[in-house]
Amino acid sequence: MSTNATELFQYLESIAPLHLQEEYDNSGLLIGSSMQTVKGVLICLDCTEEVLNEAIRLNCNVVISHHPAIFYGIKRITGSNLTERLVMKAIKEEIIIYAIHTNLDNVLEGGVNERIAHQLDLTIDGILRPMSSDPDVKNHGAGIIGHFTNAMSEAEFLTHVKVKMKTHVIRHSKLPGRPIQMVAVCGGSGSFLLEDAIQAGAQAFVTGDYKYHGFFDADGKIIICDIGHYESEQYTINVLQELISRKFRTFAAHCTQLNTNPVHYFT
Repeated sequence: MSTNATELFQYLESIAPLHLQEEYDNSGLLIGSSMQTVKGVLICLDCTEEVLNEAIRLNCNVVISHHPAIFYGIKRITGSNLTERLVMKAIKEEIIIYAIHTNLDNVLEGGVNERIAHQLDLTIDGILRPMSSDPDVKNHGAGIIGHFTNAMSEAEFLTHVKVKMKTHVIRHSKLPGRPIQMVAVCGGSGSFLLEDAIQAGAQAFVTGDYKYHGFFDADGKIIICDIGHYESEQYTINVLQELISRKFRTFAAHCTQLNTNPVHYFT
């Protein structure tokens, strides 16, 4: 028995339906035919030329990335930039590229934020900003609110986050000197959820991509913890590998061994 890519993508979309992606997003099948037989799958956060080379070495003809390899409109394909070179190489090597981005962010079970919460040893209380007030669809939305069984000091909490999320540095707002027990999380760029985190009673908010002036908005009510975009979403690769491996036995699903973080730290 073999599996074609349509079966694989239908399964992923049963977990993270495409209609849950944000309007600006470009999730789904980006390059290739879903009628191809899946030989192997390589999972990454960002599809780069190096990732495609890794896929070729592993005999994987499907690359599943969290961030879409094609995000903006393409008017020509001449190989003059990264996106154009990716498209050309993927077509030449007959590699399918599929993205599962904000639709995976916006689900609770099997989603990006659930794994962050589990990695931090949080007990999940619910979605931070549900997409609907309908109780039947409350498992869809942005961010997660959760709690620790026992409160931590601020220093203990920051150390815990640094170790568990394997981050080089945590940029944070002023410490108000209160214990940490309720925590909000959002993988990627989560600053839009700050007020939701405060309203939910969180003492800390773990996310990425915070701008300088945004830290003032903590205003002593909460600790903003910016651990980095890549660092906050790194375990998404493992989530997808586990989901796919449990479902399919006709091919192997690999996590990329490459660190595709475009941000580097001089320490």
